[in-house]
Amino acid sequence: MAATLKDIASELGISITTVSRGLAGYDDVAAETRQRIQETAASLGYKPNILARRLQKQRTDTLGFIMPTFGPRFSDPFFSEFIAGIGNEAAEQEYDLLVSTHAPESEQEKQAYARATQRGWVDGLIVIRTRENDSRIQHLHEQNFPFVVFGRTNLPFDYPYVDEDGVAGMRLLVQHLADLGHQRIGFIMPPAGLMFSQYRLQGYYETMAANNLPVAPEWIVEGDLTQRSGAEAAEHLLAVQPRVTAVICGNDLMAMGAINQMQQNGLTVGIDIAVAGFDDIPASAYSNPPLTTLHQPIYDIGRQTCAMLIDIVNGRAPENPSVLLTPTLIVRASSGSSIL
Repeated sequence: MAATLKDIASELGISITTVSRGLAGYDDVAAETRQRIQETAASLGYKPNILARRLQKQRTDTLGFIMPTFGPRFSDPFFSEFIAGIGNEAAEQEYDLLVSTHAPESEQEKQAYARATQRGWVDGLIVIRTRENDSRIQHLHEQNFPFVVFGRTNLPFDYPYVDEDGVAGMRLLVQHLADLGHQRIGFIMPPAGLMFSQYRLQGYYETMAANNLPVAPEWIVEGDLTQRSGAEAAEHLLAVQPRVTAVICGNDLMAMGAINQMQQNGLTVGIDIAVAGFDDIPASAYSNPPLTTLHQPIYDIGRQTCAMLIDIVNGRAPENPSVLLTPTLIVRASSGSSIL
């Protein structure tokens, strides 16, 4: 039979209330007494009633992540890394993670955010892949609901976020290719409505201009972050004359799709044409050829956003509520060597 609070109180000769508050970590119970309570609870095999504790705190000890993707499955390894980071941090701090998937900008996604803020299923939400005038963030802000965002947006109020510096990242990629002698550099950009796409496009334009390199409109093609769209965009770029000599892709999956399409067209990537990606997902090191890309610590960002959200849920101000990380250039065979 499982031990109870009464058993612990009887063993120590103190009140049940003191035992309860000591196990909950309240500082009105002396540190020495809290330690004795915890040690006795462990020796007696006490297991707390999680449901009762949650009702008492009026919290669920559950965090939410509504993944903006099409269909019930997700093929982008970016999400796998990010969820692993959130989940591990949540577990270490004794929180559960509730994940659902909804197509971005859909009515179902809007309803999911409304349910999360109104029905008390989760204590806070993590938002990803920010958009212009992001209605999700606007809703959470208006509801005064705890949230943390991976990304920035153009809304006229502050909110806690972690983000990578897409402008700085593209500066590294474009400069790397320019230093190798490339002058016609194409860009397969993510969907224009995503804020990180705008930052990456800005970095592309600025660094091309800084190197006195022209940008033809047909060198910029929009994809949807999938391998298929990368292949289709590459086919478009290969038809432009004179042909681009290098292509930067807005994520690694589009880069892998582009590489496959170029190879089907008889090109040797890294020799006939250079390709680079963005994210450094695990598979990028093992593509053929290995992919030059920008590393952003996706797993660590997941942990960081989760830890920040748990602080907010518990009424603690995050030490740094605005974190901007600079990606690291990872040079591999897909960008080849100098063409000068």
